[in-house]
Amino acid sequence: MSKERILVVEDDADIANMLKIYFSGQHYEVQIAPRGNDALVMTRKQLPHLIILDIMLPDMNGYDVCRELRMTTRTSHIPIIFLTQKDDRSDKMFGLELGADDYITKPFDIEELKLRVKNAINASMRTMNLNPVSGLPTGRLIEDHLRELMRTDQTWAYIDLKINHFDAFNEVYGFLSGDEVLRFMALLLGDVVDQMGTGNDYVGHPGRDNFMLVTHSPDYRQLTDRLVERFNDEVRQHYSFIDRERGYILAPASAGERQEPLMTLAAGAVSNSTYRFSDIREITELAAEDRRRGLTGEEPPPPILTSW
Repeated sequence: MSKERILVVEDDADIANMLKIYFSGQHYEVQIAPRGNDALVMTRKQLPHLIILDIMLPDMNGYDVCRELRMTTRTSHIPIIFLTQKDDRSDKMFGLELGADDYITKPFDIEELKLRVKNAINASMRTMNLNPVSGLPTGRLIEDHLRELMRTDQTWAYIDLKINHFDAFNEVYGFLSGDEVLRFMALLLGDVVDQMGTGNDYVGHPGRDNFMLVTHSPDYRQLTDRLVERFNDEVRQHYSFIDRERGYILAPASAGERQEPLMTLAAGAVSNSTYRFSDIREITELAAEDRRRGLTGEEPPPPILTSW
């Protein structure tokens, strides 16, 4: 089972280290951000399952960090627990109004904090439909976001991404190694979007080896090419030296072994700058069709135009 990620945003090194040691012992993956801007950068690169956020930080206050996370599409769903010395009722109400999920004052009971963290993550997983391995939105969340996009006049592109030969890798290296590839893909998406996308871009994980991205960048084809290029190069690190050198793996077969290629990333994209979509199924189907064609540069046949 994959570890849930907690980001602790705390400039007091003693408290931060205590929380890291304690929650690591509870089988969480814990990262520390001593400054608010560090937290924003780290969150964009790899989405945590939950953020424990101090209010008094050296560069910006926790309220501003929370507001920025809630206003950014890709991070708006992450549960946030304020952990602070500010115990006035008005401070607590302000934090909750900004969208924080909980508010705990120092000094705190570590066992109580553990339960609140567990409950917040479990509630998020149930209600937000997050993939337990990648931590990315799936299912209804993606559908709701696409429906919302169709009601706006913004220009966007939907990018369909699929990991080729993932099942063969899983068969040879095991599901734990497969999960590491999925987490690598989620991390790669965050990194490329951070470099080439916009703050309103949206990343999701609709299926086992299938990911998606909605970007508002006008250079979405260039962004897609960068994703494919980096994946095809960096995924090789997940193979043994022998498999990397020969360029394939040997998978079990009824008559011995069969050769399977190394994993690559296939991508396809559609944009509302080119088409007027009548429903979200047209978006996903046309992007998948473009992916199957291998991004040859040819545009998929336009759907019949219908009113929204």
